[in-house]
Amino acid sequence: MPHFVLDARTATPHFPGIGRYVTNLARAMTPLLAADERLTILHDPAHQLSLGNSRSPASLTGASAQIRSMPVAASPFSLAQQTELPRLLRDMGADLYHSAYFLMPYALRRAESRAPGREGVPTLLTVYDLIPLLFPHQSTLRARFLARWATRLALRAARRVIAISDATRRDFLDHFRLLPEKIQAIPLAADPAFRPQSRETVAAVRARYDLPERYLLYLGSNKPHKNLERLVEAWALLQPQPAALVIAGSWDSRYPEARQRAAALSRSPAPLAGLERQLLWLGPVPEADLPALYSGALLFVFPSLYEGFGLPVLEAMACGTPVACSNTSSLPEVAGDAALLANPLDTQELARAMRTALEDESLRQEMSEKGLKRAQGFSWLRTAQRTLETYRTSRTSYAHPSHL
Repeated sequence: MPHFVLDARTATPHFPGIGRYVTNLARAMTPLLAADERLTILHDPAHQLSLGNSRSPASLTGASAQIRSMPVAASPFSLAQQTELPRLLRDMGADLYHSAYFLMPYALRRAESRAPGREGVPTLLTVYDLIPLLFPHQSTLRARFLARWATRLALRAARRVIAISDATRRDFLDHFRLLPEKIQAIPLAADPAFRPQSRETVAAVRARYDLPERYLLYLGSNKPHKNLERLVEAWALLQPQPAALVIAGSWDSRYPEARQRAAALSRSPAPLAGLERQLLWLGPVPEADLPALYSGALLFVFPSLYEGFGLPVLEAMACGTPVACSNTSSLPEVAGDAALLANPLDTQELARAMRTALEDESLRQEMSEKGLKRAQGFSWLRTAQRTLETYRTSRTSYAHPSHL
């Protein structure tokens, strides 16, 4: 009985994106497993995964296969996992280990690399982006060194690598000595919860956050590569202000530049005076409120300088919300022709994209329809099918590690 192991120990509030990835992947993969296949999901004991099954999470059984979740005390950030987890995998009789994060047991393939097919557990690694290396000024020298060193070790250990977009795959091929056939792109999808919401649901969320009827939305962190400072500047160019700008998502106090820029613009002479009153900073928003927050927006704006995939763009489209986003990294790949694309370094161009959408209701309707269709082209079923096929081929074929 082939036994696959998916490591979801980083599916914690600190890594919400990875949590969505492994949870949706496991849910979609369960009904696809053959009758003789088994999937075990490792998780942090303090953060039980919700796999959408009412039965005991410790032993979940599908119609034709077995899936279970197993708490593992060894932290993915500890040296202990280098000995404890490989031992656990061998004791479990694992045929393939899938790590959803680059901090993983690097020693898993050490024996196998010396004697192919005899020892060790074949490994699969999912990679998301190369932000520490592509934006070095945004992290410390130590952080950059650790990121490069740990990523190189993870790529050495992995038999196969999954990138979440073609853009991410190209970045890894450009920055590491990686065999092209070793890494493949398997795109993500929006969670099924993201779909157009009723007027009543949207009204309730607007009331909960005291939002105006007309607003643009940005959802994401305030890290420098998210480019919020330029977003604020571009929005300030829309005079008179056609709608409020709502900025939602986790806030890192190390990067106050966007708020500082908004405050400076608000102190400017008329007509910019009072601008800050129309700029709403929501901070983190519960997952349950996000579909309605997207659905109520006139336009979703995402000016990021770099994204491994850009899931918020797809989530907004799945909710029927028109999108204006950057023309860089993976975003054109995700948005296709369903969004207005702009150079994120050009505030005038960003402003023109927003103005074009806000002033043309028929264009927004067209973008909404195109976005819904575009989002339907990405599904967790297809992601799970391709990932499971990679599981099956990775455990039965040997590819020597590239010389990283």
